[in-house]
Amino acid sequence: MPSLPIPLVAALVLGFMFLYFLLSDRRHLPLAMLLGLCAVQALIISLNQHYGLRTMATLQPVTATLIPPAAWIAFRMTGGRTPRWRDVSHLTATAAVPAAWILHPPAIDVIIPVEFAGYGISIFWISWRNGDGLVHSILEAGEWPRRIWQIVSLALIASAMIDVVIAVAMETGARHLTPWIVSVFSLANLLVVGVLCLSSARVTDSRRPNSSIEEVSDDDRLVMQRLETLMTTDRPYLDPDLTLARLARKLRLPAKQVSAAVNRSTGESISRFVNAARIEAAKSALTEGKTVTEAMFSSGFQTKSNFNREFLRIVGLSPTAWLQKGDSRMTGR
Repeated sequence: MPSLPIPLVAALVLGFMFLYFLLSDRRHLPLAMLLGLCAVQALIISLNQHYGLRTMATLQPVTATLIPPAAWIAFRMTGGRTPRWRDVSHLTATAAVPAAWILHPPAIDVIIPVEFAGYGISIFWISWRNGDGLVHSILEAGEWPRRIWQIVSLALIASAMIDVVIAVAMETGARHLTPWIVSVFSLANLLVVGVLCLSSARVTDSRRPNSSIEEVSDDDRLVMQRLETLMTTDRPYLDPDLTLARLARKLRLPAKQVSAAVNRSTGESISRFVNAARIEAAKSALTEGKTVTEAMFSSGFQTKSNFNREFLRIVGLSPTAWLQKGDSRMTGR
């Protein structure tokens, strides 16, 4: 009975997700390109390990070295940085692989894991240190974009560890375990894709407000005055596609300055700040007689899970329970 090897299944799933993200929204383009490259790599692994196309063995390390810099560039694009010509320098490891094939093949076993680990650690550190740094992510999503990139960074680090395990297996005479190691890692890739696709997890910022708010400067107060005026007059929070970059552009201020001012002044992330304004708009809409769904869309939310969780976080009740409580007060019950 014919069967598909796990790396090929991973390639198919990653390829499907590449098309999904590519066609669903232009904001997902960096992530889509990364998934597409991972799909190609999984296909090459399958052709090499399970179908005996040995020419793929030469291509496999070359294409592998493209993944970490692609992840890095995609991550930086999500953070607001545009691609530059100097980004070509990230292909150093890719260029080094053919040279290593000729001069010293064992060097490849060092180049690839070092590259994966280096980029993985860098992405994780920056995403962990700067929560509001992904300026092109919609604010409704809260912490989810940052978590995506932390998952990607951990996958890169895990890949480096797998490469080391494979190298050790080859050196200790356990070459027969290599296909199993590759298959297990491919299965792990599928789990990573599953995590990325859990739309139900695209919920609000789960971080608690800072208990110790940093000292607020005069510049912060000026930024907050301009922001609060904008929120009152233009109501940008009603835009479901609002991002930190768009909000900063409306204020004609650097995104980092806006984010820092909100963090220091309120102890909240920018996504929480914006979503709080949306909940107030939703409460007004509900009071006017709109349905929960109508209030959700009219206040700038796109998904019911985000709306319900933010409403519960801010109000302490679900939208329906809040409405019922209001009706009870009006009827004197």
